[in-house]
Amino acid sequence: MSPAPSSRPSAHPPHARWLWPFMLVLGMVTMVVAWTSLALATDRQHGWVALLAGLEAAWMLRLGGMAAGRARSLLAALATVAMVVAVQWFVAAGHIGGQMGMAPWEAAPKMGAWYVMTLSLMANTRLDLVLLALGPLLAWRAGR
Repeated sequence: MSPAPSSRPSAHPPHARWLWPFMLVLGMVTMVVAWTSLALATDRQHGWVALLAGLEAAWMLRLGGMAAGRARSLLAALATVAMVVAVQWFVAAGHIGGQMGMAPWEAAPKMGAWYVMTLSLMANTRLDLVLLALGPLLAWRAGR
């Protein structure tokens, strides 16, 4: 007699494993837009949002069905770094482009990396810089 089939469903259905790239991109875009909007509206950098961005990246990968492990941790950390860089770029572009009558997305391609880095270092407080550095580390930890 054959054993009875398991009636317990799997934690992740096989069709859900391919969702993680879409979930990650969706989460990254919404976080960058929200964080940039907050920073431009309040004239502050809000480095603490990097911690939320790291948690969000790890959460989106988990929700998308990516298998736990080093790859997920690394991808969550890299996604957080990408979000931090994008936000710093768009906030600098928003301030400089606004003075020239351009939207942030119009000014962003016209700015060089060294110029953005200089403006970001001048705009961020030490606490902001520490929090920006802790964001990817938190993503690495949460992505395990």
